[in-house]
Amino acid sequence: MKHIGVLAVQGDVAEHVTAMRDAVEACCVKADVLEVKTNAALSRVDALVFPGGESTTIGKLLRNFKLDAGIRTLADSGVPIFGTCAGLVLLAKEGDAQVAKTGQPLLGVVDMKVARNAFGRQRESFEAMLFIPVVGKEPYHGVFIRAPAIERVWSKAKTLCEFEGSIVAARQENILVTSFHPELSGDLRLHELFLSLL
Repeated sequence: MKHIGVLAVQGDVAEHVTAMRDAVEACCVKADVLEVKTNAALSRVDALVFPGGESTTIGKLLRNFKLDAGIRTLADSGVPIFGTCAGLVLLAKEGDAQVAKTGQPLLGVVDMKVARNAFGRQRESFEAMLFIPVVGKEPYHGVFIRAPAIERVWSKAKTLCEFEGSIVAARQENILVTSFHPELSGDLRLHELFLSLL
């Protein structure tokens, strides 16, 4: 039995737990989905979902709970990690001027530079149909909420999807990241892609 953790310090944890359980059932994977709040729980997972939320707050909580080093260890050891929205920001190696201004902590595990709130503030949130070849020809319903964007990728990181000139999904070996919220789309294809990394 595999253990898939959803980081549960802040953000849309319940939505990710539900979507991942649905994907586990759809893929007939023998896996438990659990919330992760401690290093003890983190050490038990075979995969980790890093939800969206408020990235500065999540970054500070990771440091306070001493979870940041454990997440880096998971990433370096090849454990699959799925970072969405704020999770994408925190996994990046580089940030834009806004990241620097806010003192945003970064875990530095994905070869990418991110722009916080690249598509505007909360009131500029939107939905759009995306084309993500790795999950098939059918358009993917992207839900962007105060979304970041990836300004560039290099080395091991590869672009999976662009929207209006910005990279909004990428993969670096065992790590999958999206600017948008796949747990809110009702489309399980990205969760199923993530499960295939197990």
